Amino acid sequence: MAAKQVEIYTWRTCPFCIRAKALLDSKGTEYTEYAIDGDEAARSQMAEKTGGKRSVPQIFIDGEHIGGCDDIHALDRKGELDPLLA
Repeated sequence: MAAKQVEIYTWRTCPFCIRAKALLDSKGTEYTEYAIDGDEAARSQMAEKTGGKRSVPQIFIDGEHIGGCDDIHALDRKGELDPLLA
């Protein structure tokens, strides 16, 4: 089975972005990072994909919007993240 396509929109110095990436790294998940520091055009494109959310990080698995740092950690606590990544 092909690996899931995981995308994360970040700012390089954002502590929540770093935490979300650390969680993905701890699971051995490969992901594509879009560092959009100060890039309003990229942030607007991200907001279109998220239904208006402009905060970072924003995480997608196979094109499905998962949410931000708190959301991905909540999924992990409930045991729902691993099946999404499997």
